[in-house]
Amino acid sequence: MNNTSKYISELLYRYECVILPGFGAFLTRRQPATIQESTNTFYPPKKLISFNSQLQNNDGLLANYIASAENISYTDAVAKTQRYVLSLNEKMAQGQRIELDNIGAFFTSVEDTLQFEPFEKVNYLTEAFGLNSFVSPTINREVEIKREIYKEEVEAIEEVIPLTFTPEKRSERPYLQYAAIAAIVIGIGGFFGLKQISDNTISYNNQEWQKANQEIENTIQEATFEIANPLPAINLNLLKEDENSGSEEASTESEVISGKYHVVAGAFRIASNADKKVQKLKAKGFDARIIGINKYGLHQVVYESYENRIAALQALRKIKKEQSSKAWLFVQEL
Repeated sequence: MNNTSKYISELLYRYECVILPGFGAFLTRRQPATIQESTNTFYPPKKLISFNSQLQNNDGLLANYIASAENISYTDAVAKTQRYVLSLNEKMAQGQRIELDNIGAFFTSVEDTLQFEPFEKVNYLTEAFGLNSFVSPTINREVEIKREIYKEEVEAIEEVIPLTFTPEKRSERPYLQYAAIAAIVIGIGGFFGLKQISDNTISYNNQEWQKANQEIENTIQEATFEIANPLPAINLNLLKEDENSGSEEASTESEVISGKYHVVAGAFRIASNADKKVQKLKAKGFDARIIGINKYGLHQVVYESYENRIAALQALRKIKKEQSSKAWLFVQEL
């Protein structure tokens, strides 16, 4: 029995992107609490699920999770996901509608394009655990138009007993005119005062929005990627265009960077942020450096590089304990 969809569903609670290699990626985005006015229904905050068929490269997250959950090797876990993707593609080729438990359904549109329809019954936002939607009863407000009621009563009385006013009994009240003018002036002043307060509020909200965006951008720039179980060693052999020049470059690189086991401290999209991280680590006594740019366009910063895997693992455990729990081991010949 292939439980790949179940493992994807479990990973969506903790990660914003889960890639099914060779098929696509499931992405989550936070949505705040909402109110549907037509039905008076209140909905808690949740994670919205979307699908991107362009992200198909294996990042090791799903395979490592399957290997740990089923106590099998990483290679067997990769093969299992490949068989699962193959079965999905065969069903899609036959025009079938595919449903992944608690995630969503896939089907082919009239234009022969892959369509994804997420399920709404599962909320992957752990902060909203236990919160359910509810319907509030409609509040009916009775508005009494007393003026109209009084008018009708007065008209009814006048029909029975006509009211007459004589000039001797009526007296002029000029102070009412001044009171009316004062009320108009106060109303105009209050309007402009409220407008000024509203403008100040909008300006303050814009400033806070810009600060929040800047904090999010800084968080993204300094983001690190953590995988609990490191991937198997991958050896990359680079082709040399010219033997003489290639040998000189190889000897130069070997003097700068040695060892294929690297304890990664973080990955940064902006090079200056990566340089700052290197300087901080060097100040702590590490032989830190930038080992290059990965496939996501991020500059990778390492604490140190090692020739021996055992030494690298010992250093990783020490760094996780004393420096950062997000450090991880990256294996690659440079």
